[in-house]
Amino acid sequence: MVDEQQRVQIPRVKLGTQGLEVSKLGFGCTDDVGIIIIKHAFEKGITFFNTTDLYGHKTNEILVGKKVQLATKFGAESIGPGGLVVSGTPEYVCASLESSLKRLDVDYIDLYYIIRVDTKTPIEETNCKKFVEEGKIKYIGISEASPETIRRAHAVHPITAVQMELELPFADYAYVKCIQQCKGLGIGIVPYSPLGQGFSGNSYLIDSLTDYKYLLFKAMFPSVKFALAWVLHQGDDVAPIPDKKKNLDSNIESLKVKLTEEDLKEISEIIPINEVAGATLPENLMQFTWKYINTPPKNNAKV
Repeated sequence: MVDEQQRVQIPRVKLGTQGLEVSKLGFGCTDDVGIIIIKHAFEKGITFFNTTDLYGHKTNEILVGKKVQLATKFGAESIGPGGLVVSGTPEYVCASLESSLKRLDVDYIDLYYIIRVDTKTPIEETNCKKFVEEGKIKYIGISEASPETIRRAHAVHPITAVQMELELPFADYAYVKCIQQCKGLGIGIVPYSPLGQGFSGNSYLIDSLTDYKYLLFKAMFPSVKFALAWVLHQGDDVAPIPDKKKNLDSNIESLKVKLTEEDLKEISEIIPINEVAGATLPENLMQFTWKYINTPPKNNAKV
């Protein structure tokens, strides 16, 4: 039951087992998010902000750095019709980190992710461990990485968080296996696009459901806040980062939604794992997700 008069208190949770504490609900700062929106989210209790040196021609970090310390990403040199140009070389990582520290105007970054896996550079050579030792970053994250890549990166230095796309309609057994591995290693999950790229209005999803299941689905998810609540209930070490500024207030309201074990079971019966399939990203970007790429062999990489 949702109490509309209750003031939302955004709880803080431990993300992973390395000591990082964040707000249970984060906010993804895309290239069109300005300081007013960031300030509004911060005043509401959101303290976990996610950006990258790719957004807004690298100006997005400047906006966020004025208000909070946050998670940011490196590894995408550029993006174009052919997709991402990814680099995980030690030289590129070092240059990216120094630039981000300068733009954010901070001495260290709380959580530093590699945005995508470089298929030419073994993850051991990307080696953010040295920057933790130098005090320039506190925690290491990785985005869209396969179970093997996560395992190998974690062996070099404990990974605090893995960023992946996690939402109800497109969950499948591969995602479940990856999430289980992360939890087993003590790694937190940071879901991006937790509303399924707008799945509540997704015609593909609607067409895939029978009339009976469609009615149940609409009853269970009358608004986006109920869909986000499902993601929030996937574990205490899950902190989603929705990025639609128009949904900011309703996203915060999703924290009021309490789903019981029976509710979660009913949802899984309406839309079982693997029932809805399809790409959630354009093909030129989908090819850079963890199901299609992996870190290359180690080749005696220095760590």
